Amino acid sequence: MRTIIHASAGTVAMFLIAGFLTATMISELLLNEAAVLVVKKAILSGLCLLIPALAITGGSGFSLAGSRHSPAIERKRRRMKIIAANGLLILLPLAILLYLRAATGRFDGLFYAMQVLEVLAGFVQLSLLTLNFRDGRKLTRGKRLAAAKTLNTT
Repeated sequence: MRTIIHASAGTVAMFLIAGFLTATMISELLLNEAAVLVVKKAILSGLCLLIPALAITGGSGFSLAGSRHSPAIERKRRRMKIIAANGLLILLPLAILLYLRAATGRFDGLFYAMQVLEVLAGFVQLSLLTLNFRDGRKLTRGKRLAAAKTLNTT
């Protein structure tokens, strides 16, 4: 059950981040400033889902790993530390600042510099989560194969 919770929370986080990035790119490149404001407000609201999803992913991952030490587990641990720092120190403050600037109509050079940083940090976040997802699938491959064999023999 912990594996399902871990994978589900990680998947939710990945979809949210991908959605934030997609909405940001579309609104910035194709739509107007009013649409950008709507996206910035939606991202800020979406953080109420993303932050718990990432916390559950990290907590359940550390719980699942326990005291085990394998190269894949150590890579996932290192990545989760970067994901947490990137989210709390870069992405969260930028989401707030970008929303506040958009809400006051301040679409200036600083806004767009912060926007570029947010997109780059978002892609880093999504990439690290994807790598952790891949390593998690490798770690649970044996369990999935055993479960499939059990299903096939009954």
